[in-house]
Amino acid sequence: MATKKDTKDELLLLIRQGKPMTTAQQLRLVLQLSTPAILAQLTTTMMQYIDASMVGSQGASASASIGLIETTTWMMGSVCHCAAAGFYVQVAHLLGANDDKNARSVLRQALASVIGFGCIMGMIGIIISPWLPIWLGGNPDINATSSAYFAIFSLGIPIFQTSMLGSGMLRSSGNMIIPSLMSVVMMTLDVIFNFFLIFPSRTVEFLGMDLYIPGAGLSVVGAAIGTISAECVVACLLMYFLCFRSRDLRLTIDKGSFKPKWNYIKKALHIGGPMGIQQMMMSSAYIATTIIVAPLGTFAIAAHSFGIVVESLCYMPGYGIADAATTLVGQSMGAGRRDLTRKFAYMTVGLGMCVMAFMGAVMYAGSPFVLSMMTPVEEVRQLGVMALRIEAFAEPMFAAAIVCYGVFVGASDTLIPSGMNLFSMWAVRIPLSAVLAVNLGLKGVWIAMCTELCFRGFIFLCRLRWGNWMKAISPKTAS
Repeated sequence: MATKKDTKDELLLLIRQGKPMTTAQQLRLVLQLSTPAILAQLTTTMMQYIDASMVGSQGASASASIGLIETTTWMMGSVCHCAAAGFYVQVAHLLGANDDKNARSVLRQALASVIGFGCIMGMIGIIISPWLPIWLGGNPDINATSSAYFAIFSLGIPIFQTSMLGSGMLRSSGNMIIPSLMSVVMMTLDVIFNFFLIFPSRTVEFLGMDLYIPGAGLSVVGAAIGTISAECVVACLLMYFLCFRSRDLRLTIDKGSFKPKWNYIKKALHIGGPMGIQQMMMSSAYIATTIIVAPLGTFAIAAHSFGIVVESLCYMPGYGIADAATTLVGQSMGAGRRDLTRKFAYMTVGLGMCVMAFMGAVMYAGSPFVLSMMTPVEEVRQLGVMALRIEAFAEPMFAAAIVCYGVFVGASDTLIPSGMNLFSMWAVRIPLSAVLAVNLGLKGVWIAMCTELCFRGFIFLCRLRWGNWMKAISPKTAS
């Protein structure tokens, strides 16, 4: 029976040692890992809100400049995340099997391989930045600003890659607290840097006095510089906690080589390869959606961008729970505990659907208030509210797709789920968006998104219930 003495580390140890766990203990562990992860994702969302609001105050063109290349930045970030996942999933399996030494060996290989990969991705981004807004069909009045933003973003990709790796490795070891705290630090620093970089110098009244506030007045470019500066601090802190303070993974415990070895890279490619291809194709689909939206005008682009940022308040908790699902399923798999793996999968998916259903209701009711804080442009607000109220109905099934995918990643089952994601996007969302946008404009695009997310959640639930996603687990002990 679960008691207050059941700490997170003690419960994780039950998995690794093959000891039985009650349903109450399983639920307690799910909540202990999910809660910090959810808070971390919500903090990230708040940072996006603040960024969007600060840039939105500069006008619709400034918002559209970022909105135009936003999906491309997602693609670059997602591919970097997959590169890190290929290694941190291995670490979760090894820790579940009580093989801490090899887990640290994988970490060393990851530091060399993944950060190098991030440098390559950054170079690619810088090279394509002058032409990217043109390829996406942007208006001439925003293309130059979009290009500059993307170039600065690309310069920071190695930093983002390092941060993703550090956060993922800590989560795989069961440490959700440090990544969550780093999200708060990231948000705080981002707000501070943006405050001085986006806006020009100005005088404001404070307690009856005129207070001079210096500022660079860099607008969109300032937002990019501020985000990278904050991420740099966070990446350094994450690496410190991972390499020098982690109970299981700190590199001071023993010595090892950082030279990449084929067996680790091969496993990383097996896990992260399908994920990376999927993310590139999925992000290409998001870019295709941007191309469909772009001809609808600057207001539509800005509203679409704001709508995506606001919706992330709903689905980011789902990604937090998915992170916990990957850790729990990964360690249960490493311990060879098939029954426990399935129980954790069902618990996390159910929790995700409940949380995102609630958040969807909040989004439906609160979207007018949130949009009013993000932009002063009435046309943009009206379009954004319309889009969000359509999307609210898809949130529970979107949660099913998100958390199920996290479960499958933890089980090293990435090929078929990646294909399912691609089929849903390219066979349902994109064709439907193209057709409905002709007569319904932005409303048609978001109707297509809602329909596709419901379909995607359904097929993922089917695979969770009847699919052979646990095929890689070799039972060692009973649950």
